[in-house]
Amino acid sequence: MPLIQLDDLAAALPSAWKSTVLGQVGPARIKVLRMDEQAYEAETHDYNEGLLVVSGQLMLQVQGEAGTVVVEPGQMYLALAGIPHAVLPGSHGTLVIVDV
Repeated sequence: MPLIQLDDLAAALPSAWKSTVLGQVGPARIKVLRMDEQAYEAETHDYNEGLLVVSGQLMLQVQGEAGTVVVEPGQMYLALAGIPHAVLPGSHGTLVIVDV
């Protein structure tokens, strides 16, 4: 696969919060999406989900965590399987998701 410009790819997506799969490494799917300041309702998965901020900021409400979890560029939050997590308003930029 060629070099991927994540911010450019996310900006070109037709809508925010709709990811596109970049590829797969072993069992892990790698996706990218654009965040647009809007909240995204709580969801729970039966797999771990790595949330890697490329640019901008991701703000999460996670069951069992006190307060807001803020993820900055270059940081990744690991949302564990079975734990509800929601994106709070104001989250923006490019997010890479690794489903494992």
